[in-house]
Amino acid sequence: MQDKPAISIVLPCFNPIDGWLSTIESSFTLIRAENLAVELIIVNDGSAKNFNEAEVKAFFAKRPEVKIITYTENRGKGYALRKGVDSAQGEIIIYTDIDFPYTHQSFLKIADALQDNNCDVAIGIRSEEYYTHLPKMRVKISKLLRFMIRKFLRIPTDDTQCGLKGFNQKGKEVFLRTSIDRYLFDLEFIFLAARKKVALKTVVVELCPGIELSYMRWGILMQEFGNFLKIFVKSIF
Repeated sequence: MQDKPAISIVLPCFNPIDGWLSTIESSFTLIRAENLAVELIIVNDGSAKNFNEAEVKAFFAKRPEVKIITYTENRGKGYALRKGVDSAQGEIIIYTDIDFPYTHQSFLKIADALQDNNCDVAIGIRSEEYYTHLPKMRVKISKLLRFMIRKFLRIPTDDTQCGLKGFNQKGKEVFLRTSIDRYLFDLEFIFLAARKKVALKTVVVELCPGIELSYMRWGILMQEFGNFLKIFVKSIF
């Protein structure tokens, strides 16, 4: 890209659902309609299906502002986002999921908070309506995590796992210091940002109509419980 973008959007991608390219194209077009200088970075986290690099590059051939990063081993969402964030050129960086599950208005609220210099890190937080889109077991797990955060960690919000966040260059520096490869990288990021005393702001965001979120495997839950313990130990020492 010749001109430096104002905003970089980073999307981690692992075994995306059918039609994902069209979803990205539609969402990206809406964002570009706001006259924002934007680059889009798609990070293929070792997908075994529904990701053909040649086809993806051909799909975006007329969009030089779209960058594709790919590697063969599945490393996790946190790892994928660090790869994308590290290569981002925008003064502001926003990440979300590959299916753009949050509304266009929610994305703009995150961008506005950062462009207005109200904060270094804008944290999407979810309303109670969000939980109607989750399987019952995942609701229980999410609320248990929020309880544990309130009980054991001193950070500005207990809602750390929303998949829509943004930050400026000061926040980027902190984000690249995270080490968790899978889901609790979000919690680690906010924990580190609070310790560094960067300016944090919560922004209420909404899911798009029709979005239903998936189950989480028990093996991943056990791994993330171990990651929570690591963050808790850091909070003590």
